[in-house]
Amino acid sequence: MTDCVFCKIVAGQIPSTRVCEDEHTLAFMDLGQVNPGHVLVACRAHVENIYGLDPAQAGAVFQSAARVARAIRDAFTPPGLTVFQANGKASLQTVFHFHIHLLPRWEDDGMSLAWPAKNPPRETLEDYARRIRATLA
Repeated sequence: MTDCVFCKIVAGQIPSTRVCEDEHTLAFMDLGQVNPGHVLVACRAHVENIYGLDPAQAGAVFQSAARVARAIRDAFTPPGLTVFQANGKASLQTVFHFHIHLLPRWEDDGMSLAWPAKNPPRETLEDYARRIRATLA
């Protein structure tokens, strides 16, 4: 048995407020609700981070996240929805089990992302893209 909190939630050993589930994923309400409707979508199998997902797991978890995102939109009608996945200690994560956050955003909750950003310069972005393309198999 693993000490992973999310594995214990998936197994029903830790109570959770389940939104939906299927053979590959479990969507449940975040215990530390930042905003009403914050849902986590996790793989049922223990996968530590996005790098460990196989194509079937990736497809299942992202399809489930899209389905739940539409349901959040219909239930709460938030002006926006932030969808993110964070890996490891650098992202201040304490659970190392792949999951996606679906976070309704409200007009007054203080998050602002400007697009396009002023930095880095286009040449730098093209260099980054070239480096990433070179490693794609």
